[in-house]
Amino acid sequence: MKRLALSISTLVLAANFAHADSFWCSKLLDVRTGKVLEGVQVNVENERISGTAVQAPSANAMRLEGLCVPGFIDLHVHLANEPSSQGYTEPYRLNPSDIAFRAESNGMKTLRAGFTAVRDLGDGQGVVVSLRNAINNGVVQGPRIFAAGKSIATTGGHADPSNGTSMKYMGDPGPVAGVINSPAQARKAVRQRYKEGSDVIKITATGGVLSVAKSGMNAQFTDAELRAVVATAKDYGFTVAAHAHGEAGMLRAVRAGVTSIEHGTFMSEDIMKLMKQNGTWYVPTLSAGAWVAEKSKVPGFYLPIVAAKAAAIGPQIQKTLSKAYEYGVPIAFGTDAGVFPHGLNAREFEYLNQAGVPVSVAVRMATLDAAKVLRSDEIGEIAAGRYADFLLLDENALSNAQLLSAPKKVFKGGKEVTGPLGPSVF
Repeated sequence: MKRLALSISTLVLAANFAHADSFWCSKLLDVRTGKVLEGVQVNVENERISGTAVQAPSANAMRLEGLCVPGFIDLHVHLANEPSSQGYTEPYRLNPSDIAFRAESNGMKTLRAGFTAVRDLGDGQGVVVSLRNAINNGVVQGPRIFAAGKSIATTGGHADPSNGTSMKYMGDPGPVAGVINSPAQARKAVRQRYKEGSDVIKITATGGVLSVAKSGMNAQFTDAELRAVVATAKDYGFTVAAHAHGEAGMLRAVRAGVTSIEHGTFMSEDIMKLMKQNGTWYVPTLSAGAWVAEKSKVPGFYLPIVAAKAAAIGPQIQKTLSKAYEYGVPIAFGTDAGVFPHGLNAREFEYLNQAGVPVSVAVRMATLDAAKVLRSDEIGEIAAGRYADFLLLDENALSNAQLLSAPKKVFKGGKEVTGPLGPSVF
């Protein structure tokens, strides 16, 4: 019976992919130069690109009529989460196994939407690290995952898991649970993430929208705590992503040397200048801002304490992104999927375009630039040595951001993802 179950599982996985060794793209975007090349053959060996050449298609090549671009990378997702007015009750209703099944489903929605890699920035149940391992081992299918595991906060901070609970259940979570109150505890929390198998460190440098706490913008770490996080992360080869809405906490995080600022809602020109000087990346998450702003108007969708923050913070993010882009802040693509439904990640391109970012630049933000944030030379470009993760889009996709939400084909490791593609329908 076990052997039969294994055979059925293998067949199901195989059915989700089709395989070829060579592909011929009628058009191909070079994300380094921004140029569209015509008639490019892409050869694949052991999931990686062995070479590319402008040539007529070889006899065995899969012909791809349209525009080939690298697989998109979303630098800010929460695969274990779903937007829900009942989300606050989940710790009391759902087991980690329930959330793991949901995370796997969300991963497939994300992959089918054209996102072949994601950075998961916060998972209180620890299931996404396991999902990453299962995908890497071929047990299930999904995008390549760079997982933060549990976000690091201070007591009462945005990622304190006991916020909003009664005194009976609140307790006093510490570094193992991702809650710190000193440089020593900050070092322990980073080391705990290393022990648990995380790829990146996520901190909540300011308050946030969806936590059951009053402020969405106040600074929540001391300078010494932030320096301890960043220094320890460097020891272990981690980058550090800092959730930040308010100016004071954001400034402290940039000064401490974090890799990226997430959201950046009330970013001042002084912070923009410092981010340019330090090479700090900005991941704006416009999709989440638009979603929470809309839902703040729906009676009962959020708790009152959350709705007030959503109404104040959500509408501001796109304005800030527009100013940061004009100022020349390094910007990479991230959505905060999980705050809004998974599979709709590519709508971020439309919001970026509305804020003044050309579509071709937005695509670079979601490919080569996102790979730089991850410090990965294995994804983000259709080039020799990189994974054969790429998409076939409508040939006019660079002139219409909406077309980025409807990939014709998605390839991961040179294998075509089959089944329904494009955004989820809700």
